[in-house]
Amino acid sequence: MSEHSIFKTFLAIGACRLTRGLLRLFHRGGTTLPGRSALTFDKKILEVVSQGMHIIVVTGTNGKTTTCSMLRNAFQESGIDPLSNISGANLLSGITAEFASQATLSGKPKKSYAIVECDEGALKQVAPLIKPEVIVVTNLFRDQLDRYGEIMHTLNEIRTGISLVPEAVLCLNSDCSLTASLASDVSNPVYFFGIGKTTVAENNTDTAEEQDSSPSDAKYCIRCGTEYDYSYHTYAHLGGFSCPNCDYKRKRPELEVTSIESTSRRSDIIIRIADTQVRVHVGLPALYNIYNAIAALAAFESAGLDRQKMITSLASVKSSFGRMEGFIYNNVDIQMILVKNPAGCNQTLDYLSSLNEEYVAVLCLNDKTADGHDISWIWDVDHEKIIEDPFCKKIYVSGTRARDMKIRLKYGNAKEENIRMIRSNEKLLSAMTEDKLPVYILPNYTAMLKLRTILSSATGRNEFWKDQKYVNKKH
Repeated sequence: MSEHSIFKTFLAIGACRLTRGLLRLFHRGGTTLPGRSALTFDKKILEVVSQGMHIIVVTGTNGKTTTCSMLRNAFQESGIDPLSNISGANLLSGITAEFASQATLSGKPKKSYAIVECDEGALKQVAPLIKPEVIVVTNLFRDQLDRYGEIMHTLNEIRTGISLVPEAVLCLNSDCSLTASLASDVSNPVYFFGIGKTTVAENNTDTAEEQDSSPSDAKYCIRCGTEYDYSYHTYAHLGGFSCPNCDYKRKRPELEVTSIESTSRRSDIIIRIADTQVRVHVGLPALYNIYNAIAALAAFESAGLDRQKMITSLASVKSSFGRMEGFIYNNVDIQMILVKNPAGCNQTLDYLSSLNEEYVAVLCLNDKTADGHDISWIWDVDHEKIIEDPFCKKIYVSGTRARDMKIRLKYGNAKEENIRMIRSNEKLLSAMTEDKLPVYILPNYTAMLKLRTILSSATGRNEFWKDQKYVNKKH
């Protein structure tokens, strides 16, 4: 490294550390601005501070943060302390901040392993700099149309990023026709994961035709445009797809769930890995968390790590930042579940309507830049699942677009007396616990950040960057 490069590295890392230190002095997370400060001095500082590390990148529409959390838990239980952008700051600046803040002033990484959550649109910037050994693509759904555009644009963004790191192993969801199509366009080695037909048949009474009415972002063959046939659905467009006109269809995955037993708190599954059947206990409920678990297991195995360590760790995995995260306030159990698009929101509503216990629902909708200014997606969500659920005793709406959410509920025939709109987060926190029933908060991204800060303060929890639940354990 030249003297000029060493000087630039020193300035970039120094600026990153100083900015983060000052922000945290004032109780700010310091997740993005420190990275921007570093990039001001050296546009390729991320390449320097990640050199020689073993890196797993997780991208896709839904499940990135939870999949990374599962991987992080497995690493820690294996005695490895990985670097990770725990807060979910997953653009170039946020990822740079994490790497630069955990490197020496000369740019040498202090850690050997990293688990990186990466925004779909940022993969083409990040991947060639950090050169990951494994890239996981969880799924692709319509999300933030005003930011990402049509879903094919997002797919092409990911494809471009992958093409820049041809040595990386791709872990792809075989049930997602969009995600699976990436295998045919790149030279990377590929490892497929998915959920099998017998599993869905045992755990879902809906037929493929009935499920076909749910919002689908990939109804037509990506190769020839013919409408897919499905032997089964898991949810939305995920499942056993096949094109009747060409040979494109779901591939038999190397890692496949063959049986599921779920409760409101956990899932017990059987996985076929190659020709071996393995029983796995997942410490989180819901079908989408099973997808997250097998994505994490596929990545762990693709990285050449001990499969059994990952399997064992899944039993003790906890909710991640704002994703099924639990709080207790005013002697009431509160669970926060981030929702940001129709597919993910419908899965969350399925989970609530399966609880068979009385509860209060809180729907928080913002339209800030990080959320996407287009909130029309709420009309594609089947809110009737909770409107018609006899166990849902009250629905609160909040956020900058609370009125839009209330109108959506009224169009779903929700009773006026069951809906209450509260703008103030502090008043909302007090009101939603009045009935002493379990509370489920469904916020989108910026609403989640604000509410989580208030809940953390009210319940005595540290900021996420101090809380031991969210920071890497020290040796």
